[in-house]
Amino acid sequence: MQYTRLGRSGLTVSRIGLGCMSYGDPQSGLHSWTLDEDAAAPFFRQAVELGVTLWDTANVYQSGSSEEYVGRAMRRYARREEIVLATKVSGTMHAGPGGSGLSRAAILEQVDASLSRLGTDYIDLYQIHRFDGDVPVEETMEALHDIVRAGKVRYLGASSMYAWQFAKLQSAAAQHGWTSFVSMQDQYNLIKREEEREMLPMCADMGVGAVPYSPQGKGRLTRPRDAVTERSAVDTVAKAFDTDFDGPVIDAVEVLAAERGVPMAQIALAWVLSKPVVSAPIVGATKPHHLADAAAALELQLTAEEVRALEAPYVTQAPFWY
Repeated sequence: MQYTRLGRSGLTVSRIGLGCMSYGDPQSGLHSWTLDEDAAAPFFRQAVELGVTLWDTANVYQSGSSEEYVGRAMRRYARREEIVLATKVSGTMHAGPGGSGLSRAAILEQVDASLSRLGTDYIDLYQIHRFDGDVPVEETMEALHDIVRAGKVRYLGASSMYAWQFAKLQSAAAQHGWTSFVSMQDQYNLIKREEEREMLPMCADMGVGAVPYSPQGKGRLTRPRDAVTERSAVDTVAKAFDTDFDGPVIDAVEVLAAERGVPMAQIALAWVLSKPVVSAPIVGATKPHHLADAAAALELQLTAEEVRALEAPYVTQAPFWY
């Protein structure tokens, strides 16, 4: 495993992050394909064995059960100080003023709820899951600053929003001397590259480290375009991202993977890792080879010509997901 600083912060993270949306009670939450605790356990153990220290979850993943699994696995397979624990706040956990969003009431309530489910007294990276247009940015940033000062959170991150919204939040922090964000978790892969317009250049300028989710296009970049998996057949969220423009990009990955003699997943991830603003792509693992392929991608250096071949079929798209 390789390690790096998260942006210009002092936080050291593994260059591959373990995405924990795949782990949680399949009977509770948005997804029916998640792994229950027994099935998820080997992946946490494998992450520790591979040196994957950044574990990323969220309060809303399977109604909080993902956080519970992560916390118990962390205590079972590692020491607390070995894991960079990341979770998120914003989505709906229950009705009422503290159950969703980024108000002061919600942040103070939900950070404590996450700490309880995770079984720890601090969160390394606390990320706002989306922008909340109903709450003044000053209220959000002051509340986040307060939980950092209280020792409940060590670093702040954000996820999936327009660049102007992120700039507004960062500006409020700067103006008032509050804690600012050190990371941005957005969707970035060969079939979703719109973040190259504004968000990623702004992150590079501000010293914010990118920890992109879906670096392999929700699995689309790991297999030929016509291949279907059990998850792809039922994952309605992933299907929402499909476009008619994906095919030629997937084909380009398939061609290069054959030329290099490596799995398509390694090519797709190596491309993301080649971008200087990217600190650690977040990889979801539901099969034993997923994390192994991700670790192997760290050793795969793409040439400039190969990068151009992978990027050439891309077609500009509309904003997505937020």
